[in-house]
Amino acid sequence: MEIRQLKYFATLVEETTYTQAAEKLHLTQPSLTASMKKLEKELNFALIDKRYREFRLTNEGQILYHEAKKLLNHFDHVSHEMTRLKEVGPPNLSIGLIESSMFFIPAVLENFKEEQPDVRVSLMETLSLSDVTKALSNFEIHMAITNQFIQNEQIQTIPIYNERLVALIPPGHKLESLEKIHITDLEGQDFIVCKEGFQTRKDVVDAFHRKGVYLNIRFEIERFETGCSLVESGLGITVIPENYVRFSNKSLQTMIKPFHDPSIARTVYLAYDKNRYLPPVVKRFITLVKEFF
Repeated sequence: MEIRQLKYFATLVEETTYTQAAEKLHLTQPSLTASMKKLEKELNFALIDKRYREFRLTNEGQILYHEAKKLLNHFDHVSHEMTRLKEVGPPNLSIGLIESSMFFIPAVLENFKEEQPDVRVSLMETLSLSDVTKALSNFEIHMAITNQFIQNEQIQTIPIYNERLVALIPPGHKLESLEKIHITDLEGQDFIVCKEGFQTRKDVVDAFHRKGVYLNIRFEIERFETGCSLVESGLGITVIPENYVRFSNKSLQTMIKPFHDPSIARTVYLAYDKNRYLPPVVKRFITLVKEFF
């Protein structure tokens, strides 16, 4: 089995016809057909289910396609990286981030820059579970700082720190006199929460559920910055990481209320594809993050 055969097979699956796949691969249709027959013979099982008129893979074909795509992506990335090293020099570093991670990332980057002054660093927001998984699987980023624990055997997920969640309350709210609050104090309040697919939403919903308190969701958001603006406008209450509040560059016109319950918190992880080639500078940055905590 050769990388060329896997590329032909993956293209055929994506194009769904031999004619279109052959055209995209700049092959003749008989050549592509012969290559696929040879691949099936080598593997000793069928990849394409010929019982159906439309193009359909066998179970074995689906497994091969899934694994072939990962291998092809990895092959393309390594090829690109080697070409770039030859033509440009030291590699770049791409990191996916959640908003609250900015309380420590600048300090780590400062140390990294002293050691690797020529490396170009790209920072990209990867907020939801699908964002993180897609960016890692497609090699858009080398690693992610995320509050999502990723259930994927290809991805290494390492806990690096815990951070408390706090409530943001509009000015003049009836709870402003309380130094700390209970979940039960928020019963019936209009709430601003992250939309489905975000771990912070699950953390908040679970905390309310444990206390038997109904969460009255009125607004769904993707970014904490949006939630803060809505709270400032008096449209509801939100729960966000304490580190985001403490290290935000924006002066918030809201009241920050910690919870009595210390378990209202979240874990932040460092995640990377453990089967991917990671340049030495990427491994060094991972080490610096671990050393910071």
